[in-house]
Amino acid sequence: MIRQIAFLRGINISGKNRVPMAELKACFEGLGFADVRTYLNSGNIAFSSGQDDEDILAGQIEQMIKEKFGIAVPVFVISREGLEDVLRHAPGWWGTENKAVYDNLIFILKPATFSEVFHEIGAPKDGLEQIQDYRGTVFWSFSRKDYQKTNWWSKTAGANIGGKLTIRTAGTVRKICGM
Repeated sequence: MIRQIAFLRGINISGKNRVPMAELKACFEGLGFADVRTYLNSGNIAFSSGQDDEDILAGQIEQMIKEKFGIAVPVFVISREGLEDVLRHAPGWWGTENKAVYDNLIFILKPATFSEVFHEIGAPKDGLEQIQDYRGTVFWSFSRKDYQKTNWWSKTAGANIGGKLTIRTAGTVRKICGM
């Protein structure tokens, strides 16, 4: 069995796309996944599966959510080993203890690519934010006090790009990787 992690995009936000975690966990178990654990209420699920194709897993999970909860939710699946690899390649400026900086990991939902995302959002603003891509993810850090002045903050939630990304904080990603 391979330890996998699923990140669901856009659930339980401001009362929209409501998905109770206990029900979601039961649905994952219904798909035959083992040792299912959820973290927070925002669609972070660790599970074990005999399937190693992350695209197939994402499709199965998306279909299950549509059937059970009646909503279309994009899903990013990565093995724990793959996520550990991503975290090993984090730039030195990302995920530090600096409380003035907010660190996120952006997961690019297939079939979108980093170059497509970068083309739509543009370069980060010097002195306010930094980005670095690695294997379908983007390390993104920005000044907490100046977040509204950054280029990526407003655009990551925009209609054109928002559906191609799901974002988690550095702390959340590290916690989930350890589950």
